[in-house]
Amino acid sequence: MARHALQPGSVIDGFTTGERVHRGGMATLWQVSRPDLAGPLLMKIPRISEGDDPAAIVSFEMEQMIVPRLSGPHVPACFATGDFATQPYVVIEQIPGQTLYQRLPELPLPYDEAVAIACKVAVALADLHAQHVIHHDIKPSSVMFRDSGEAVLIDYGLSHHAQLPDLLQEEFRLPFGTAPYMAPERLLGVRDDPRSDLFSFGALLYFFTTGERPLGETETLRGMRRRLWRDVHPPRKLRADYPPWLQEIVLRCLEIEPAQRYPTAAQLAFDLGHPFEVTLTARADKLTRDPWRTVWHRRFNRGAGLPQPRTDAAANLAAAPIVMVALDVGESAAELNEALRVATARLLSTLPAARLACVNVLKLGRLTIDRTLDEHDNNKHVDRLVQLRHWASRLGLEEARLTSHVIEAIDPAAAVLEFAEVNRVDHIIIGARQQSLRRQLLGSVSAKVAAEARCSVTVVRPKRAGE
Repeated sequence: MARHALQPGSVIDGFTTGERVHRGGMATLWQVSRPDLAGPLLMKIPRISEGDDPAAIVSFEMEQMIVPRLSGPHVPACFATGDFATQPYVVIEQIPGQTLYQRLPELPLPYDEAVAIACKVAVALADLHAQHVIHHDIKPSSVMFRDSGEAVLIDYGLSHHAQLPDLLQEEFRLPFGTAPYMAPERLLGVRDDPRSDLFSFGALLYFFTTGERPLGETETLRGMRRRLWRDVHPPRKLRADYPPWLQEIVLRCLEIEPAQRYPTAAQLAFDLGHPFEVTLTARADKLTRDPWRTVWHRRFNRGAGLPQPRTDAAANLAAAPIVMVALDVGESAAELNEALRVATARLLSTLPAARLACVNVLKLGRLTIDRTLDEHDNNKHVDRLVQLRHWASRLGLEEARLTSHVIEAIDPAAAVLEFAEVNRVDHIIIGARQQSLRRQLLGSVSAKVAAEARCSVTVVRPKRAGE
């Protein structure tokens, strides 16, 4: 292989190299430019000289396969790749700013700031998983932020793509990753479960809110294997003021068994964005780790230590969507709401891991000053929340799968669409009333939602008399 001796001013496939900005254990980064491409660019080149880790080559092959297939604001744009026959490289956009690694001297961060960061990272993970990719190296140095606010996940050399060969799995037996953030199942050779990223996310959020790593700095494989049976110290043991709802989220992410974590990053992001809707369990109040009896049972339970069954990541995402039902709680909507309940129950019966968000829009006047109390001096917002929960009670869902939301807005359709977009809703169920002259002239809320939503929409109509 005829490789280039890189230095500032070298030209590779039309790219002119500038300053070398980073030299890592597996690759180097160079600033590059090309006349037909605007904006700052980076060229990533693997370290493949004598004595370098052979895993660097395989890792770079994975990155070359995966990065060009990614899109969206949460990943760096890819512009070109180079062949190993001449000079292997990947050219990506250079994201301005620094990674979360630079924030480590400030830890622990204030809770509100850490949660705001975590929300953005969870949304980025949800987007990545929707593109069939598991990152497998979520840590502070893998997270950046655009000027527009979105989190960007970088470094895909250890990633798994559900539709591509997993060269790391095929060629190596030891797990690759960053020890303080590595999920337990990774030690068993499991690389196809997106919930591994949620464990790493939990370790990151724990670290940023307590200032301590939940799993320590263990680097030996023997030491790391303890996480297969030993849980972490609850954050409230380290900080007495730690919010119970936040501990609930963190410890759920850090569950040893993947099945006990959030089913998807989208559902995790939903809880982070709605802290007062988080269902609290025994996790929220824990002050100590699990008793030794539980630990020994995990360690010596028959079958422990064996690789878990392979997980279809796409099927897992499809089985655990966020479903939103938009309701009108007025008395005149009773018949329609019953039809909505039937449609919602039918859908949820096929999706045992789905999350349901019941939403009502409290319409505001464009020119008037709206009163918070109705004619009976009841708070409109609270009254509607009660009605939403009453409507949902007959569905028989566990608390952890159900939330209720009253949105105050001038435009109901726009409010429904915005809620669905911000909360990464997968399916909207909305009712449509019978046609009227006003709806024919102005258009209905359900029609606008069905036309403009970026997710699937089911429009439900009540049965007419005689049907």
